[in-house]
Amino acid sequence: MNEKDGVEVPVNIPSAPLRPHHPQGATLGELAALLEAALSHPMDTAAALRVTGVSLDSRAICPGDLYIALPGAKTHGAQFAASAVASGAAAILTDDAGTRLLAGGSNVPVLTVDDARAATGVVAATVYGTAAISNTLPLFAVTGTNGKTTTTYFLNSLLQALGNTTGLIGTIEILAGDVAIPSKLTTPESTDIHALLAVMAERGIAAASMEVSSHALAFGRVDSVRFNVAGFTNLTQDHLDLHGGMEAYFETKAALFTPQHASAAVICVDDSWGLRMAAASNVPTVTLSTTDASITPTNAANHWEVRTVRRDGIGSRFSLHGPAGEVLRAGTALPGDFNVSNAALALLMVTTQLLAEAAQPGDGAVPHAASQEVLARLQHALDSHDPFSVEVPGRMQLIGTAPVAVVDFAHNPDALQRALQAVRPATAGARVIAVFGATGERDATKRPIMGAVVAQYADVVIITDDDPHDEDPAAIRADVLAGAVAANERGALGRIIEEFDQRANAIDRAVELATAVDVILVAGRGHEVYQEVKGVNLSLDDRVELRAALTARGFPITAPTTIESSTDD
Repeated sequence: MNEKDGVEVPVNIPSAPLRPHHPQGATLGELAALLEAALSHPMDTAAALRVTGVSLDSRAICPGDLYIALPGAKTHGAQFAASAVASGAAAILTDDAGTRLLAGGSNVPVLTVDDARAATGVVAATVYGTAAISNTLPLFAVTGTNGKTTTTYFLNSLLQALGNTTGLIGTIEILAGDVAIPSKLTTPESTDIHALLAVMAERGIAAASMEVSSHALAFGRVDSVRFNVAGFTNLTQDHLDLHGGMEAYFETKAALFTPQHASAAVICVDDSWGLRMAAASNVPTVTLSTTDASITPTNAANHWEVRTVRRDGIGSRFSLHGPAGEVLRAGTALPGDFNVSNAALALLMVTTQLLAEAAQPGDGAVPHAASQEVLARLQHALDSHDPFSVEVPGRMQLIGTAPVAVVDFAHNPDALQRALQAVRPATAGARVIAVFGATGERDATKRPIMGAVVAQYADVVIITDDDPHDEDPAAIRADVLAGAVAANERGALGRIIEEFDQRANAIDRAVELATAVDVILVAGRGHEVYQEVKGVNLSLDDRVELRAALTARGFPITAPTTIESSTDD
């Protein structure tokens, strides 16, 4: 089963690094009281039974686990209960429908609740003992349509530059100190998150950063997780297949900025959605403008601004100014104004946490000397380690230099526009050649918009497949192509527009058309190493294909990275 069915979820990381060695555990009696759940008989023995792990996936069960059987769109998780018990599940938690499916056939105790999904987070937090973990392990969350991955990498790098051993949970990989594991979801299931936080606490991790997707918020994956600082990047059209419209998408994101999930917020207010998010936030909020210093939110006393942005190679240098005259100077080697925004957001999130740690108990005020010490410490880390020049796999990742060849994850209209603007060469006559496609079984309304955006900002438009999933790839390409052709004709742009059904051939064609002064942008898949077609994962890495095509034609390439991963949600 896969996540779309809502029952079985991918096993994100192996059980050994995921599970703490010394879980707190909980008895079924304790869980029954916590959840007001019915517990199958015999009560006297079942209530005393202690479970030491939690899983939603029957394939990831460890001995002593509580298996949570959830209802899905097609199948109920209770149908996998026998497999879970055979693997060592000590008990089952499910809803009324699941209990009826078990129909007394379970030889392990069963907890029955009204809503098993809603119970999952609190159960995992109880079993793994993570309820108060943010008191000892500062947690940073980043949400928004674009920039989550890069911002969490920037957070991770800055926290390391400050001398911390760090953890990271996101689209590309999961890090627990020196252990790196490929990731399968932007935000793992709540059972995995709480287990992983317990592992991090055991290993002495000093701070951790996490991407929090709208799917994670909608499906309760961060239930019972409270972040010290939650950050917001932006909101643009994406995932409307799940949310139905932008208002519902906004409301889902806004759930992160509540006392249940965060102690403080840092919100980028570069557009109306950011201003609305800052107004809706229900926790102490710091605002950030990175593109227009004239933007002033309601609470200007907690507003910071990016100023004096200047190009530095393909990257930028900038200064971050606070409401009381604070100034931090930083830079990033990654191209594009949006990476200045990502870096500034990461910097301000860490600044907010350090100032909170320096605040006086009771009144929350930060003494001037303590504030100056925090700023000096941050500036030293920025100057000594250049933390925002870390390479982020598949995010504006440089593959070749002449032509400049870049792989990026941009997979919606706003991200494509920003990426194309960022790579536009200054050399007269140099062209931008873009290779991209749209994902199947996702928001179809953005496909022609994506085609139009690329026709507007690229000179050569090469449309190909992304991840079709179970949808007809030709139909997806046709939607994108229609938008590109219409924009080209409407604006008399004179673009070259081509279509390829094989992504590797499309990438090869881009290199074939390129000269040494051009720029090639391969967009949409970024770090992903598999393409899903009709339920089959086909090996395909845009970085590998682009390097091969450049090498075959004698163009210089950069050294490859070793990061591998799979998909995003």
